[in-house]
Amino acid sequence: MNEWIGASALCMHEGRLLMVLQGKEGEEKRWSVPSGGMESGESPQECCKREVWEETGYDVEVGNHLYTKWGNEGSISIRIHYYEVHLLGGEATIQDPDQLIHNIEWFSLQELKNLPLGFPEDHSILETYMSKKLNTLSF
Repeated sequence: MNEWIGASALCMHEGRLLMVLQGKEGEEKRWSVPSGGMESGESPQECCKREVWEETGYDVEVGNHLYTKWGNEGSISIRIHYYEVHLLGGEATIQDPDQLIHNIEWFSLQELKNLPLGFPEDHSILETYMSKKLNTLSF
């Protein structure tokens, strides 16, 4: 079985979570946290930092590993590492080489609850993370 490994970034700033609107041409666009697959010789943390830069134009510092999501798609085993990242600078700029990113936004916890996600199973992960960061829920 082939394996695909990627990284996702959870970045909060001023009580809002960084999200990107993504999708291929001709398909419905949905929101997700910045994420993508590891390139050759890259660590999951390096992948996380690069994906945030490519998809949003923001420079971040990768912090704690929060969660690993496992799954399969056909004969491919998928593993995605979720990291907390801290905003260092930059400005919202789409520079995705895959041309899958269509918008960059910061969402509140309330807004997130009704957002159509590209990975609906992430709702609980993202809501729990945001609640913890906002001190409204103990983790």
